[in-house]
Amino acid sequence: MFFLSRIIGVISGKGGVGKTTIVINLGAALASKFKKDVIIVDCNVTASHLGLYLGMYYYPVSLNQVLSGEVRIDKAIYNYSIPGMRIIPASLSLNDLKGVDVAELKKHIKTLFGTADIILLDGAPGFGREVMATIQASDELLFITTPFIPTLIDTMKCFNVASEIGAKPLGIVLNMTGEGRHELFPNEIEQLVELPVISQIPRDKIVVKGLAAKLPVIDYNPRSKASKEIMKLAAHIAGETYKPQGLFSRVSSFFRREKPRRELLDFKLKSLTK
Repeated sequence: MFFLSRIIGVISGKGGVGKTTIVINLGAALASKFKKDVIIVDCNVTASHLGLYLGMYYYPVSLNQVLSGEVRIDKAIYNYSIPGMRIIPASLSLNDLKGVDVAELKKHIKTLFGTADIILLDGAPGFGREVMATIQASDELLFITTPFIPTLIDTMKCFNVASEIGAKPLGIVLNMTGEGRHELFPNEIEQLVELPVISQIPRDKIVVKGLAAKLPVIDYNPRSKASKEIMKLAAHIAGETYKPQGLFSRVSSFFRREKPRRELLDFKLKSLTK
């Protein structure tokens, strides 16, 4: 099947704003709720986390091998347990950074066009070569930040860089909101950054519990405040209307829920030391 793919880069000017968590949950929501075929690519090759967040501790082929010219990118795609959601992880091994050329990212990502409805690129934080390659490989951009001045200043820098490259900005996702008078209001942020705030995801301890369980929070607890806001964001991206789950759907989600709780001792140490 051929898809008119959208390539959406998800970036942040600063680390620690929850970008990868949002990417995972946005992809899961688009696949499970809105029936989109989604590929998520971990473009943070020097400090990859995407696979870890999903309990993927070892994979023989990663984006690193693609960017070093060893394999085609379609050989690095892995199915996730949610139908319609696939992952291209980056390697956890420092040895796999040898020969990696992030400047080749755009060329490889473009070969995925037509293989999914939406291709989400989880960029590295900051303004290094990896995030620049992510922006250049993207047709649209989503900016993740928190509602505080330091992270917003870096978001402004990201937006200015992206504007020069020409990727279409979709807007700002405010993450970990709910600190009251200590945070900026959405209208203040829109005036400051000159981008629309399209989502406000509250600080929610359920998100941390979902991370510990190696599950997207929308699957771990679809009724949580964060899950509902992520669903609204996914609806916005998909151009559809979000309708909250009914009782039957919530019960079904509960019984589908896994309880993997893998300990870090299960971590494939060979992937870090080989």
